[in-house]
Amino acid sequence: MRVVMTGAAGGVGAMIRPFVRKLASELVLSDLQEITDCVDNEVSHAADLTDQDAIERLLEGADGLIHLGGQSVEADWEAVLDANIIGLYNTYEAARRQGCKRIIFATTNHVVGYYRRQRTIDHTVMPRPDSRYGASKAFGEALGRLYADKHGLRVLNIRIGNVGEKPLDVRRLAIWISPRDLSQLIGIGLTHPDLHYEVVYGGSDNARSWWDNSNAYRLGYQPQDQAEAFAEIAHEASNAKPDDPITAQFQGGTFCADEFDGETGRIT
Repeated sequence: MRVVMTGAAGGVGAMIRPFVRKLASELVLSDLQEITDCVDNEVSHAADLTDQDAIERLLEGADGLIHLGGQSVEADWEAVLDANIIGLYNTYEAARRQGCKRIIFATTNHVVGYYRRQRTIDHTVMPRPDSRYGASKAFGEALGRLYADKHGLRVLNIRIGNVGEKPLDVRRLAIWISPRDLSQLIGIGLTHPDLHYEVVYGGSDNARSWWDNSNAYRLGYQPQDQAEAFAEIAHEASNAKPDDPITAQFQGGTFCADEFDGETGRIT
């Protein structure tokens, strides 16, 4: 299996590479610049998502795509538009033309950021993006649905919480995912025989989770790590820097408070 990973130079890409390269005969690492520390079965291929021809060349002969590339946090509209709207369309269209049948799309919890923390949500809830970034990822999920239904691609959307070696604060105790658990979800996207189009949450086995992730479990997900093991240090960090009142209400955290001038009472 030849697998392409976009955004491979980013923090998430670096963390999951040791796991993901075991899933492929060749792992093509792509970012804006060449990646110089390739090992084993890894190769580097620089490409800009806004360059349609470059993405076509990148996906030539690929069996699967792990799409981490794009704007990964909130930004001005032009940055989000180029990377997460135009760039993603280029990527799906290149995958269709080049016969790359499996797409694992790194979407985000910020697609549903304005749900309150007291509510448990599953993969069927309506999007409630908390940012331009979150709205662009909601577009990405919808675009994947189009390409799955119309063109037969097999698409797994992973609404990632926070990837890291440990959760860094109390909010992340609910949304944290370890690199190996995220890699397990990616493996499901690359190999599940009945995959058509699915949305799952990128969270480990977290006792405080806000998400009903039964759809991931249905597909065979068995998370190995638990955020609760780091609860003490997470509480210490949050006590040192308490959330502001808006951040504390919603699952999206600081993304919800940034630029906020609405009415929290209307967000039910």
